[in-house]
Amino acid sequence: MSDDCTLEDVKAFATQLSPWAHIATVGSDGEPDVVPVHPCWEGDTLWTMLGTTSVKAKNVADNPKLALHWQVTENGDGVEVWGTGEVFTDLETKRRLWDGVFDYDLNAFAPGGPDSSPDTAFLAITPSRALILKQYGMGGLQRWSA
Repeated sequence: MSDDCTLEDVKAFATQLSPWAHIATVGSDGEPDVVPVHPCWEGDTLWTMLGTTSVKAKNVADNPKLALHWQVTENGDGVEVWGTGEVFTDLETKRRLWDGVFDYDLNAFAPGGPDSSPDTAFLAITPSRALILKQYGMGGLQRWSA
């Protein structure tokens, strides 16, 4: 059974899951790369911290399409999000996001803070569609699209 849902439904459900998701990007060689990230919502944008020279940053520069899959609960509930990414390295964005958006201390990964962490960037993910899966989809799923 499939029902429509809102992006607010997707955000609320994802927030109840693990703070970790796996992000899939595709490089210029056409090969996929999947790594864990700790994404956080700001409005309808999903943000994650990354290094300016990371594989994620390079892949998004080559191909902005990406997908995320939250780690599922013990009973198989999960969320999948597809969208496009854009890397931000400007100081204004870094300062704005540094405090108040993420639910963990960014200084643990970039001790220089927003002003003295030149190799730190942020990936803005604009969702285009999503699935809420209950019990790996066997308990129902809900779809959202922009």
